Amino acid sequence: MSFEAWTVFALFWAVFVTTPGPNAVNCISNGMALGFGRAMIGVLAILTQATAFLVLSALGVTALIAASPTGFWVARLIGAGFLIYLGIRGWVRATTPPPAQVRPARHVYLHALAIATINPKSVAGYLAAFSQFVQPDVPIWGQMAVILPTALTLTTLSYTGFTALGAGLGKAALGAVFNTWVRRIMAACFIVYGALLGASAMPQPRG
Repeated sequence: MSFEAWTVFALFWAVFVTTPGPNAVNCISNGMALGFGRAMIGVLAILTQATAFLVLSALGVTALIAASPTGFWVARLIGAGFLIYLGIRGWVRATTPPPAQVRPARHVYLHALAIATINPKSVAGYLAAFSQFVQPDVPIWGQMAVILPTALTLTTLSYTGFTALGAGLGKAALGAVFNTWVRRIMAACFIVYGALLGASAMPQPRG
């Protein structure tokens, strides 16, 4: 990969991972509820998903999934339902004080991994990256040696920033009313993301 191609890819990926989505909302929520240190477990889960998707993209698996309209449609509907469920649960629990005990690290990790995996933005982003930036006449794994560390570094910086934002909001939420409405805004974001995903997954009428 040439330096010019790497620069374009890095700029694309920076925009991709800093655009707010379900992962960002989850990082902010974790930061508010758990504090910065514990919430970084969620960032680790996102990096796990990112690594897996990058490797799968290189192997052509995500392209195969996207090429199957039925499979992709079912996956997006499942993802939509999961996000809406998280949003409704978060809204209902917004007035309940956070539990004193810290959630197990395994729960935080698996929860963040599930959100990252079903996020359609991920599939679209990885497919876009590989269709636009990978050179077909150059060995793929040689390009992956550049793409993988660049993507993971930018992903880490972005979601660490969202987690820090959430931790700062958590410390600022001294009043119960403020804390409740911030949590409800986060919950509403999940519901909106899920509804938009579900709507986009429905079969479009033919003209």
